[in-house]
Amino acid sequence: MEYLNMSVAVETGRGKPECRRGKNIENVQKNVPPVRKMEEESPENTDSLSASAEARGFLSSIESRDLQRCVFADSLVTLSDSGGELGEFTVTVQTSSHEHEPCFVVHANSHGFIDDIPCGTSITAYVSTTLEILEQTHHEYVKLQDHPLEKKCHMVRRGDEMVINKVIAEGEEVTTQTLTFPLSSLEGFVSEASNILIMRILAQRRTVPENMVFLSFDTDSRITTCTYDELGEQKQQVGSETVDVFGIQRTVESNVDVPATWHCYFLPDGHLASRVQIGSPVIMKLTQLPAELEEDEKEAKPAFEKKHLLWEEDMQMYSKFLDRKEELKASHASYVRHLPELKALLADFLQFLLLRKPEDIFSFAAEYFAPFSSQMDAGCSSVEMRKKEESQNLDALTQSQ
Repeated sequence: MEYLNMSVAVETGRGKPECRRGKNIENVQKNVPPVRKMEEESPENTDSLSASAEARGFLSSIESRDLQRCVFADSLVTLSDSGGELGEFTVTVQTSSHEHEPCFVVHANSHGFIDDIPCGTSITAYVSTTLEILEQTHHEYVKLQDHPLEKKCHMVRRGDEMVINKVIAEGEEVTTQTLTFPLSSLEGFVSEASNILIMRILAQRRTVPENMVFLSFDTDSRITTCTYDELGEQKQQVGSETVDVFGIQRTVESNVDVPATWHCYFLPDGHLASRVQIGSPVIMKLTQLPAELEEDEKEAKPAFEKKHLLWEEDMQMYSKFLDRKEELKASHASYVRHLPELKALLADFLQFLLLRKPEDIFSFAAEYFAPFSSQMDAGCSSVEMRKKEESQNLDALTQSQ
């Protein structure tokens, strides 16, 4: 199953994207494979495929602390080979539970435009603390004009089996397929969601063990192998800063096509800095450094449910509200009574405003009250100011008549 590649909106096999930059819609439609009705199938014999001892040892070495350090979000920009922005790529990992079992929920999403065609893919999955897949939903779409294509794949663990339901909608034609795998055949299996956690742990450890071979699925949901190799460290420009990044290569074999290979580079804290599929015309890059992760996780504070305050129904609080309301009204009225010039000033301003009827009231008010400041500085009393304003208002009234 393809993992969120903006350059590969629809795939029939690894390494053969059908919606690349530079290809037109007609070519995409011609290359879409014919769909057919498929019943429930059993997997092919995969006894010869198995995860390596090094891969199984790596999984057993993962501690709760390692997984907790993977709980954060990544946000990258998808760029074309010419540097144009095509879309965005986001990955979040959070703690959760699935049917009362503690786990991690992983959500990865990539969407944008290729040749002005909206396309995207998303993954939402529940992964156990041993990186086993509990449930995963994988959705891909390409909104071609008059010929939309959509793929959905749902994977769920049921008892001692893994059940996969696939739905492909091509225009108005819909094809469904169901596959069932015994869990005993999936020891050392890595889903696309589990891969995100593995990559972050490897990046934080800054090393990739030799002969890291896991089981995985190809694009047709056939069991195959995937390997991880170390690419070493290099420099990368992120925004205005140059940072050290650690590279990991992931290769997924295919039973019917060429292998698919990704090069991913990570910051020391596990944040993804760049990601590209070999042969793809697009690259995903980090444009702004994220906040540094704390070395030691702080002790979680107890969470208390926030309750909505209905103070109107509380007799004591409503009584205090009414008392305070009357207190403020009395205070305001007392202030106005002790300053008769305030009432006169506001009355003069309102009268002048109604005579002129300006469109911009704020500018008019600023011009009206501006002389008060300069006249006070010149020693003009408030009484003289009022007489002068009344005279101006009377002149304006006479002119209007």
